[in-house]
Amino acid sequence: MEIIEAVNALSALALEGRLAIFRLLVKAGPEGVKAGDIAKSVASHASTLSANLRVLIQAGLIARRREGRLIIYTASYDRMRSLLSFLMQDCCHGNPEICSPFIDMEMRTVCDAKGQLSHDAGTALMTEKT
Repeated sequence: MEIIEAVNALSALALEGRLAIFRLLVKAGPEGVKAGDIAKSVASHASTLSANLRVLIQAGLIARRREGRLIIYTASYDRMRSLLSFLMQDCCHGNPEICSPFIDMEMRTVCDAKGQLSHDAGTALMTEKT
C-alpha cells in the first residue's frame, strides 16, 4: 500500500458514522449486510448512509454486490489487512514485545477456518515481516 492509499483509507474512517458502518461490516463477515439493515444498525438517514457508503467504497474498504433487488455490503478484508500492515510496517525498532500482540492478531486473520495458515497469506505475511 502506498502512503496516499493509506491516507485515503484513514480519511474514510475518520468520521464516526463511516467507522460504525465499517466495523459493522467487519463483524458481519463475508456474508455482508443489506443496506436497509445497515441504516437501522447505525441509525442513519438514507442520504447520509448513501454518502458514507460511497466514501468507503471509493477508499476500497467495502464492496457491494446485488442479490436480486437487494444490495449487500461487505468489508474488504484484503484492503483492511493491507492498511494494518502498512501501519505496522516499521513497528518495534528494537522492541518486538510492542508488536507481538498485533502480529498474533494478524496471524489469526490469515488463518483459515481450521486454523491453518493459508499458503498465499502466509507467504505474504512472512515477506512483509522480513
